[in-house]
Amino acid sequence: MSVMTLELDGLLVDCIIGDLPDERTRAQRLRLDVALVVDDAAAESDELADTVDYASLAGRIRSALVAARCRMIERAAKVALDLCLADPKVGKARVKVTKSGAVPGLESASVTLEG
Repeated sequence: MSVMTLELDGLLVDCIIGDLPDERTRAQRLRLDVALVVDDAAAESDELADTVDYASLAGRIRSALVAARCRMIERAAKVALDLCLADPKVGKARVKVTKSGAVPGLESASVTLEG
């Protein structure tokens, strides 16, 4: 059996994120890029049961980040990574969280967390 990487690029989540008082009262958009190391069973079987249901995972990540009301993008990455690693079909995962417009003159800030 081989190993493959399943990538979810550009998962957009509108949630409370930030430490400044005005950031605690309005949703801001995060972009997540997620890479999941899984075995290749679904490549052979062509069955959803043999891989990660990424539509479901994306929904769980969105819900968790909305509920978490994180102050730091580092924490948002940890929340998302923990959800990914909770799936028994995921061997390893990498989550990149990007927040645009956080600082005037800075296009974006991002953090990548692996586990």
